[in-house]
Amino acid sequence: MNYFWVFLLLMGFIACNGGENGEPEKTAEEQAIERLTGPSGSQTWTVSNGGSVTKDGTAQTNEFADFEIRFIANNTGKSYITENSNLLFDTNGNWAFEGENLDKIILSGIQPAANKEISFTRNQNNLRLEWVVPAPQNARVTALAGFYVFDLILME
Repeated sequence: MNYFWVFLLLMGFIACNGGENGEPEKTAEEQAIERLTGPSGSQTWTVSNGGSVTKDGTAQTNEFADFEIRFIANNTGKSYITENSNLLFDTNGNWAFEGENLDKIILSGIQPAANKEISFTRNQNNLRLEWVVPAPQNARVTALAGFYVFDLILME
């Protein structure tokens, strides 16, 4: 009977101790943030070195060959910085999860990718962003309207 109590006490201690290294288990939101920002809280994704871009199923990689987006999460909040976005993304802003959906983000800003629900999936060193830019009244933005898929590569 004493072994039962020792076992029970030991299991309780292990369960309360968190991860194997003694750190508390990460929440689902913390894990989702890390998929975008990495363990350091800042990670850059690029089309260069094997990424691709399509709009409505048509290759647009050449138009965004030097595109980069950095997702940042720290004590001051969640932000992003882009380069070479061809006026599809703002150069910087904030990002947030879309409600309780930890696989969808919203970027702040005024460019066509801003304020749209962007789905993301990560597979090792690859990040896929998918979203729709609806056709509005503005002629400049109408040219950018469509369904976008950005397959990005982790910049090392």
